Amino acid sequence: PTGWHVPSDTEWTTLTDYLGGSSIAGGKMKETGTTHWISPNTGGTNESGFTGLPGGFRNSGATFFDLGDFGSWWSSTEASSSAAWYHFLSYNNDNINRQNNNKGIGFSVRCVRD
Repeated sequence: PTGWHVPSDTEWTTLTDYLGGSSIAGGKMKETGTTHWISPNTGGTNESGFTGLPGGFRNSGATFFDLGDFGSWWSSTEASSSAAWYHFLSYNNDNINRQNNNKGIGFSVRCVRD
């Protein structure tokens, strides 16, 4: 929407660093409890207020996977002409992980106010 943007890979890294680094920031970003995350939702404190939910992903064949297991969010930064960087949280650790994948994959997005 006007006045908002999909965060760059650098903006995701800035958030991760602010929350203490990739080995603990994920827990601070996850919704608490197991209403949406499968057990054990390791480290899920939502200390940051991000309230990350485990929306899983849609593959290029339009099939959905991993609802409850992972929350994955695109960045606006390309890794190549066919791939972009994304960041993801998992039910079984408190990391935030960074990878790239084909742009045809359906991950979530979080917008940041300009």
